[in-house]
Amino acid sequence: MTAMAPRRAEPDLSFLLDRTSHVLRTRMAAALAEIGLTARMHCVLVHAVEGERTQAQLAEIGDMDKTTMVVTVDALERAGLAERRPSSTDRRARIIAVTEKGKEAARRSQEVVDGVHRAALDSLPADAAKALLNALGLLVEGHLSTPVEAPQVARRARQ
Repeated sequence: MTAMAPRRAEPDLSFLLDRTSHVLRTRMAAALAEIGLTARMHCVLVHAVEGERTQAQLAEIGDMDKTTMVVTVDALERAGLAERRPSSTDRRARIIAVTEKGKEAARRSQEVVDGVHRAALDSLPADAAKALLNALGLLVEGHLSTPVEAPQVARRARQ
C-alpha cells in the first residue's frame, strides 16, 4: 500500500523562495565569472569602496565566516583589486582598501549584478514585479527580519 502525502494547506513558500534564490545566485555567479569575480568578491569590493571598513565588518555585511573572508580578500589582493592597510582611526585594526583597479571592478560588477536583477524583474509584468519587491521588503523588515536559533542537526560522516 502506498501512503498518500498530506495535502498542502498553504503554498510551499520555502520551495518558491529557495528555488528562485538558487537560480538567481547561479545566474549571478555565471555573470560575475565573465568579468573574473565571484559574488563574494563583488560584495567585499562594493562595501569596502563605500568607506573604511575592517575585514570583520565586511564579513558581517556579507554574512561570511572568517575563513571565507580571508580567502576572498586574499583573492582580491592577488588580482590587485584590494589590499589590507592599517586603519586611520584604530592602529590595531586593518582595513580593506580598494585599489583604483578595484574601484573599476566594483563599478563594473555592480552593473552586472543590476543587470541580472533587472532581467529577473523584467520577466514579470511591471505590476507583479513591483508587488513582489514590496512583499519581500515587508517580510525582510517584518515577520522574517530576524532568524531564530535552530538546533544543530547531527550529520552523518561521508562514506
